[in-house]
Amino acid sequence: MSAATSLVPGPSMIFILGEAAWRGAQRGAWALAGVQFGYIWWWFLAALGLGALALAFPIAFRLLALAGVLYLAWLGFQAIRHAGETGPASDRTSKHSAHAFRDGILVAISNPKAFIYIVALLPPFVDAKQPIVPQLVLLAVVAMIIDVAIGSVYILAGNGLAKAMSDAGTRLWVDRTVGTIFLVISGGIFASILLD
Repeated sequence: MSAATSLVPGPSMIFILGEAAWRGAQRGAWALAGVQFGYIWWWFLAALGLGALALAFPIAFRLLALAGVLYLAWLGFQAIRHAGETGPASDRTSKHSAHAFRDGILVAISNPKAFIYIVALLPPFVDAKQPIVPQLVLLAVVAMIIDVAIGSVYILAGNGLAKAMSDAGTRLWVDRTVGTIFLVISGGIFASILLD
């Protein structure tokens, strides 16, 4: 199940791919690290019983999902707004890595797919008769190993895409496409929030 959720690109993997394509493999790696750090937050909350809390206070989770929608929409607008821009070679250095790490955390925390996967889909794999936290730690480690492996493939693909993006027309098209994908995802999530 972990491999399937990582292979199907959601906001996190698209963000990692975009960072690698736009700023290079190093920034993609920092984005992947940030996403994994953000997922640790969800795993921690799952260990504390977030699923039960979500049932007790559904409005809080709708607000969290709405914040995630707004953040993804902002990323989409930024990608479209800066579409086709190129910067000096120093823009592809580690000075931006802190932003990729921070943004990766925010993407992971605001990613409803992560919330659903970790909090809603995992309970069938947890034996309630055994201590819960060690089981969640094991599941988290396995899921993160799989996620890092697949995320690394996305980084390599993004790095290869970066070479193609040396052409201004290709760069403009890719930036607009990534921005549009983020806007479509945020619109879909927003619609599901309204319909829920």
